[in-house]
Amino acid sequence: MKLPGGLLWWVFRAPIKAMVEAPIKGMMGEFTVKMGAALALPSSVYRRYHNVTLPTVDGTTQIDHVFGVFVVETKNMGGWIFGSERNREWTQVFPTGQKYKFQNPLRQNYRHVRALEDSLAGIGLPRGTVKSVVIFVGDAALKTKMPENVTAGFSKAGRYIRSFRTRVLSERQVAEICTAIETRRMKPSWGTNRQHVRNLRQRKDGSVPRQCPRCGPTMVLRTAKRGPGAGEQFWGCKGFPACRTVQKVK
Repeated sequence: MKLPGGLLWWVFRAPIKAMVEAPIKGMMGEFTVKMGAALALPSSVYRRYHNVTLPTVDGTTQIDHVFGVFVVETKNMGGWIFGSERNREWTQVFPTGQKYKFQNPLRQNYRHVRALEDSLAGIGLPRGTVKSVVIFVGDAALKTKMPENVTAGFSKAGRYIRSFRTRVLSERQVAEICTAIETRRMKPSWGTNRQHVRNLRQRKDGSVPRQCPRCGPTMVLRTAKRGPGAGEQFWGCKGFPACRTVQKVK
């Protein structure tokens, strides 16, 4: 049965609207943080990079912002936000009662931090030098107690970043970090964004390793050396032996 043109539009209106609005909303949120950083974080102290896509062992990872040693994940959202550092997912609640689940942005940004640390290997930075920050912009209100590095609005995030007063990098290290980012990052373009989206879909369907559901690092492909499954491959946590989480290869 053929649908009238007008009815066909209404059937596909919602998904089309979502596909168009989501990237624009994300870009607006990132632009807000970019402008906030330009005003609050002097470039003489914080080298600033935006939309940094880095290659990883399982595809790519896309970092919204890098300010000095701070890796920033931006969320342009409204409503009430509920979650904790340990939750795998957080919840967005609107006054109408609608609820939506989304990935814990701290876990999401942990992947970004590790990717940047891997890109800076050889510069001599100890683990923990690169810091994670999550910034909610828009009308979002954080309704549960959050860590200091999760803020609503850039002003609080700026104060948090500036609260670190100890110099941790030499001029040589700063220059090496800038060179590493500029050399390793993929060229910002729609093509790069499309490739990153394809990589995300592949990770989601299980064809490439996911993040460890327990502690966050990337799952790596391993081969069982003993036992009834000797010779079989499986995904194991990169944090082994501290974390022994495993997943079957699909």
